Amino acid sequence: MPSESPEASGSLRTSVTQAFSDVFGSEPSGVWSAPGRVNLIGEHTDYNAGLCLPIALPHRTYAAVRLRPNRQLRLHSLQSSESYSLDLDDVRPGNPSGWGAYPAGVLWALEAAGHQVQGLDVMLDGRVPVGAGLSSSAALECAVAAAVSDLLGLGLLSDDPARAALAGICVNAENTIAMAPTGGMDQSASLRCREANALLLDCRDGSVQQVPFNPSAHDLTLLVMNTRAKHSLVDGQYEQRRASCEEAARQLGVRSLREVPIDELGQTLDRLSDKRIRARARHVVTEIDRVRQTVALLRAGRMSDVGSVFNASHASMRDDFEISCAELDIAVETATAHGALGARMTGGGFGGSAIALVPPSISAEVTSAVIHAFADNGFNAPDIFAVTAGGSARRES
Repeated sequence: MPSESPEASGSLRTSVTQAFSDVFGSEPSGVWSAPGRVNLIGEHTDYNAGLCLPIALPHRTYAAVRLRPNRQLRLHSLQSSESYSLDLDDVRPGNPSGWGAYPAGVLWALEAAGHQVQGLDVMLDGRVPVGAGLSSSAALECAVAAAVSDLLGLGLLSDDPARAALAGICVNAENTIAMAPTGGMDQSASLRCREANALLLDCRDGSVQQVPFNPSAHDLTLLVMNTRAKHSLVDGQYEQRRASCEEAARQLGVRSLREVPIDELGQTLDRLSDKRIRARARHVVTEIDRVRQTVALLRAGRMSDVGSVFNASHASMRDDFEISCAELDIAVETATAHGALGARMTGGGFGGSAIALVPPSISAEVTSAVIHAFADNGFNAPDIFAVTAGGSARRES
C-alpha cells in the first residue's frame, strides 16, 4: 500500500463526498480525516503508565458528516457492506456491534463527558489497513470525533490540551462501547502527532513531546510489513497480558510497572512469585527504557543506531511478552538478514504488522526477500510499504 499522496487525498475527499450525496440525498457539512499510527517502540507500555513513541501514518480515514435534527445515527462505509441506523439512546456496551461501535461510541463518550450531542449522517472511506495493528479503529473514532467537535463548536481540536481531552473521550468509547481493552496511545497518536515527528507520549500523565523523525534525512526508509495474519484485541490475549502486568505491580506494591527502576530490575523481578509474570514485567520495564534510548538516539541524530534497539524490542516481545507469531518473526528475521538495520513487530501483537529500518538502496531487495519468505512458508502474501511521519486529525473540506 503506497503512502497517501495529495492527489490520492483529494480523490478520497471527492469519493466520500459523492458517496454521502448518493446515500443521503444531499452534500455533507464537511469532510474530516484522521490517521492510523505505527508505533516505533514502546509496546504494551501505555496501560503500564509507561512511555511510547508512535508516528501518525500518511494513510487516513475520511468521514463525510452532517448533523441531524434528532438523535438518529446513520452510518455507511465504502469499506463495508454493513450499515447502521440507531438512536443514540440505544448505544451501550456491545451495541452496536462491529465497526459501528466506534463512531457510535464516540457520541456516547462525548455525552458522558458532559457535551451535548445529536444525531449524525456519516459516510466513511479510508486507506488505513484494517486488522494490521495500525489503529484503523482509532482513525475511525478520531475522524468522527473531529467532525463532531467542529460541527457542534466544542473546540476539541483547538490546541494540544483540547486534543488530549478528545483522545481520552475516544479511548472511553473504544473501551466501553466497542469493549476493546486498549490503552491511550492510538488515539493520542491520531489526534496529537505532527508531520516529520514521532510523539513521545508519557502515559502516566498524558504529556507529550515532539521528537524529530525524518528517516530520509538520514538516508533511511521505514518499511511497514503488514503480515496479513489475523490481528484482534478482543480475543482475550491482550487482556491476559494486561492482567499479568497489574498482578506484577500489585505484588511489588507499586501503582504501575513504570515505577520499577531499570537498574533495580533483577532484584525486583526476584520478588515476583511466577515465572510468567516475571517475564511480562521484564518486558515492560525494559521496553520503557528502550523508548528512552530511542528518543536519545533520534535527538542526537543517530537514527541508524535505533536499529539495534528495534531488534532488542522484538526479542523481548517474542520471548518475554509472547505476543509475536510465526509471520511476524519471519518478517523481522528476513528483513534483518537482508540488510535492515533493525526490525520489530509493532502494535498489540498476535498478528498485524512489523517495521524495518532500511537503507533505501536495498528497500526493494528487503521487500522481495520478505515476500518470498512468506511464500516459502505457506503464508499469505504480505503488504509492504514505506511510510513517513504524518499529521493528526483535521478538517479536509
